[in-house]
Amino acid sequence: MIRIAVLGAGRIGNIHAANVAANPLAQLVAVADPFASAAQSLAGKLNADAMTDCEAAIDRSDVDAVIIGTPTDTHIQLMLRAVRQGKAVLCEKPIDLDLAKSQAAVDEIERLSGRVMLAFNRRFDTSFAAMKSAIEAGVIGDLRQVIISSRDPGLAPEEYIRHSGGIFRDMTIHDLDLGRWLLGEEPVEVSAIGSRLVDAAMLSKYDDYDTAMVQMKTASGKQCHINNCRNAVYGYDQRVEVFGSKGMLTQDNLRPSTLRLSNAEFTDAREPLLNFFLERYQQAYKSELDAFINALANESALPVTPFDGLRALQLAEGAVQSVANGRAVRV
Repeated sequence: MIRIAVLGAGRIGNIHAANVAANPLAQLVAVADPFASAAQSLAGKLNADAMTDCEAAIDRSDVDAVIIGTPTDTHIQLMLRAVRQGKAVLCEKPIDLDLAKSQAAVDEIERLSGRVMLAFNRRFDTSFAAMKSAIEAGVIGDLRQVIISSRDPGLAPEEYIRHSGGIFRDMTIHDLDLGRWLLGEEPVEVSAIGSRLVDAAMLSKYDDYDTAMVQMKTASGKQCHINNCRNAVYGYDQRVEVFGSKGMLTQDNLRPSTLRLSNAEFTDAREPLLNFFLERYQQAYKSELDAFINALANESALPVTPFDGLRALQLAEGAVQSVANGRAVRV
């Protein structure tokens, strides 16, 4: 039985805590959040201890592993505290917004042989995982292009944008990891463009963008194209296309049902897309958590590493530099 403390009782913390409680190989020991009411509410629903001190939760002798869903600027401190005590960690992305700090943290984790997994949940989505398996099985021959469209249903509040680190480090980083994973090779070049088409006045204060495109190329010439926007009026848009020498794989948006309506006014009318990431990736979050726990229980390798988190951040930094300089960046 893997005894786990969840750090952070916000949206992500609620997802992880519920998934821990539902896993037969795990026990949710504690939920920690500086906001006592949030910790108490979540812990109370799942029969765990509520705490306001995340470091104290890590230090508990009855905790084997921690899940970090706290603000980004706390990730390294909490992660390394757990690693130094020999405890496993599942940490939400990114490691940190600062690349040098992230590199130093990864070096320290490796020095200590720490068991740390970065939470890139899209790798665990059933359809994306099937796409990856099909690529590796040679179903579409030699892979040539990966095309990712990822658009949010609405612009996040200004307070969130203020601390997000910008669209490339916050939003695009998921797609950068997904693209790198599907390509099966390390990108060596990144180019990007960014625009303020949704709320230029607000985003200009933080040198951020709401609409972006990124292109990556590997040493062998494989390509990845990413489309992002923080405001899609039709819902949470998540689509992937993978093109190869023998064919193509596509992953379309998910909806609440497959029901279609055709009548005098509409043809093939369907329900709106799933509302946002909590609904769209519900299964992926559960599979991600199960993979983490299974790796700990079986003493096997964790499926996503700190290096994966570092590499995604390096690609995001390359995109930031490309927008600023107006040219491709070697990474």
